[in-house]
Amino acid sequence: MKEGALLNNRYQLLEKLGSGGMADVFRARDLMLARDVAIKVLRKDYSNNPDFQERFKQEARAAANLSHPNIVTVHDFGLTDDLLFIVMEHVPGKDMKSLLRQRGRFTVEETIPLIVQVCAGIGYAHRAGLVHCDVKPHNMIVTPDARVKVTDFGIARALATIMPGERSDVVWGSPQYFSPEQAAGEAPSPASDVYSLGVVLYEMLSGTPPFTASTAEELSRLHISANPIPINEYVPDVPTALEEIVMKVLSKEPSARYRTADQLGRVLLTFGAKRGEDEESPAPSLNPPIATRLPTREIPSRPRPTPPPASISRPIATPQADPEPDSASTDIDWALVGLGLLALIAVGGLIPFWMAVYFAYNPPIR
Repeated sequence: MKEGALLNNRYQLLEKLGSGGMADVFRARDLMLARDVAIKVLRKDYSNNPDFQERFKQEARAAANLSHPNIVTVHDFGLTDDLLFIVMEHVPGKDMKSLLRQRGRFTVEETIPLIVQVCAGIGYAHRAGLVHCDVKPHNMIVTPDARVKVTDFGIARALATIMPGERSDVVWGSPQYFSPEQAAGEAPSPASDVYSLGVVLYEMLSGTPPFTASTAEELSRLHISANPIPINEYVPDVPTALEEIVMKVLSKEPSARYRTADQLGRVLLTFGAKRGEDEESPAPSLNPPIATRLPTREIPSRPRPTPPPASISRPIATPQADPEPDSASTDIDWALVGLGLLALIAVGGLIPFWMAVYFAYNPPIR
């Protein structure tokens, strides 16, 4: 299929946007609805397989039911001239892998909003019962205004049904991004997509995937048994909390990860919000206002401040004498003294009375 061809008497192919091991992607014009679209035309050796045709239709129908701002919308699919094709919305921008090649890596502040959007789209698919199976930066389109849309839902899974033992780039995209269970030939789950998201997150922060090798077999072994190099060895100032999130997502055991992309997205949102609050909080002042200073009396348990350099002249503090007592506190309260004397006289006057009572009942012996 070449530029300028008319596909299915409806779609005019305008320009080739990319080419891979399984398909060519074109920008095309939908003549019926007068809009630009993106069309992925699969290679003839896949299109001619009846089992794959059926599975591809099932996956395309499922993907067409996904309606989310972070998922590329599927408009149509079909078979013409012995070629399977799928019609999607045309999203202006570049895929994440191309941006990584250009920039090397992203900052934390750039990475979190982008990955949160990816998690939102894939998490929506997980809630709908779909697993992407091929999460990688090549399938994440970033628009000029920093919106992200995920594409190619279900195509890898359709290929896996007709080539169950195949682990090549064609079936799983790039083996750099698949999960340990996919590397072992097991069925993928939402947790598998989460692992792949962790690989993308690791690469965006560090500039390199956690595992690299010359063959798919070696990459499979690394995903199954090897531990990635800590991100802080590439980027020393990466936040510890974020590195812990990434390492949890890259756990070998699916149950040790976040179960869905939604869960990962919420964790990253919380991290981003907390980081934003910390950055907005004013730094503590080294010279607080006098009204808020602590008393000058030293507390023994606290470390003493570092003395100023000798070059800075500073008067030596002298011990302060205890303050003079307030003169008002030395005045004698004569009214209180008078009341005290009256009480003493009253008590003293009762002594003869009690003595008379005592001797009345206890007369002295003669």
